Amino acid sequence: MIDAPWGVRAGPVLFRAPVQGSAKIAVARMLERGEGMTDQRHCYAGVDWASESHHVFLTDGDGRKIGERVFRHGGEGLAEMAAWLMATSGAVEGDEIQVAIEVPHGPVVETLIERGFKVNAINPKQMDRFRDRFTMAGAKDDSRDAEVMASALRTDPRCFRLLAVSDPVVIELREWSRIAEDLSAERNRLTNRMREQLWRYFPALLELENDLGAEWLLDLWDTVPTPDKAARIREATIAKLLKRHRIRRFDAPPCARYIAPAAAQGRRRNDRIRQRPRHYAHCPHPPRQPAAQTGASSAGWPDRQPHRNRAGGAGAEEAA
Repeated sequence: MIDAPWGVRAGPVLFRAPVQGSAKIAVARMLERGEGMTDQRHCYAGVDWASESHHVFLTDGDGRKIGERVFRHGGEGLAEMAAWLMATSGAVEGDEIQVAIEVPHGPVVETLIERGFKVNAINPKQMDRFRDRFTMAGAKDDSRDAEVMASALRTDPRCFRLLAVSDPVVIELREWSRIAEDLSAERNRLTNRMREQLWRYFPALLELENDLGAEWLLDLWDTVPTPDKAARIREATIAKLLKRHRIRRFDAPPCARYIAPAAAQGRRRNDRIRQRPRHYAHCPHPPRQPAAQTGASSAGWPDRQPHRNRAGGAGAEEAA
């Protein structure tokens, strides 16, 4: 008769024999079946990319350093990087090397993926948090960043995103979007320069259109590049330009009245510019020219007080 606690069904007691053999043999059998917690055959590389060079740090499955090297950016440098990773790690296939990088696309990522490496991306802000494991200093260090990425990929792979080759349509769309963004930034830069230039000598054009990149305004500027030319332009020419661009919010006479006053202002400014050399000719000592170069005496100039700095000490007396 078997005594059992209340609520527990009594039954035959089965006893298992202890595991025969050493623990090393059991672990080896688990690794052969792929039941190990980690695959020691994998190597981990961190790539701290830049515009001119890339710093690569390579470790084994236990985190021990295998190698470290800097490669120049370019076709030859990227091919040399892939060959060095294969030769230094001793891997047979590229998928045996896990690569960590801070960008999800680009020439470095595409080159490594094409050669079979498993490329994993991480957010730069999350990368800063992993850097605190190694140092609290805020100084930028390419070697340390590459080592941090390799170590973080080995210990916390869930924080990374495995990258794959994108669809060709997605790649083309991404490139067109980047081109459109660059062209938009270039257009804004050029229109800002244009606004500054027109504000200096032809401000009347700024009152016609807020968007200085408009086609009709650029054609108008080509037609009347200077205020003097705007004063002599005929209304029929302006009317023809507005009709060609289908601009209906302006008529030729009002548009001419906008730009015509700038002609007189421009002529007055040109007259002042022409008069400045004449003023210099009547001046005994032209500004910004030493008296020794003009051959004139400094006796007619008023005496100047010696210059004193903020501390109260007397400086050298300025030359007249």
